Amino acid sequence: MPRTVSSAVRESLPGSLPAAVREPAGVVVAADYFRSYSVVGLLAVVGVLFVAVAFGAGRLLRPVVPTPEKLLTYECGVDPVGEGWAHTQVRYYVYAFLYVVFAVDSIFLFPWATVFAAPGYGATTLVEMFIFLGFLAVGLLYAYKKGVLAWT
Repeated sequence: MPRTVSSAVRESLPGSLPAAVREPAGVVVAADYFRSYSVVGLLAVVGVLFVAVAFGAGRLLRPVVPTPEKLLTYECGVDPVGEGWAHTQVRYYVYAFLYVVFAVDSIFLFPWATVFAAPGYGATTLVEMFIFLGFLAVGLLYAYKKGVLAWT
């Protein structure tokens, strides 16, 4: 525990400490820093234990009487008919993936815009932004050339 003033020095000084010996404002003592993480860790352990006890109690208290009817797949009260595999068009996933890529990438533009206004970072940030946008444009052009963006 690194401290700016040892406890022996504090105890030997009568009354309040002079300004030269007191810890400066804003200095975080290591013990206080790790104590805040121990509270978070303790809360996480309590949460995991709570869930584990709930699942364990449910497993111990529930009746176990498997029947063929209980083991059937349940779909809103209707008996399942046919096989369980359904074909889904891949293009919907491609559109969703392209949206996520461009939405997440656009988030990176906001920090660059704030750094761009800072003195000394303007030219470098501008070049980095255009390189990044170039990569996005190449990806969009590739998707367009492959015909992924055609809604048919």
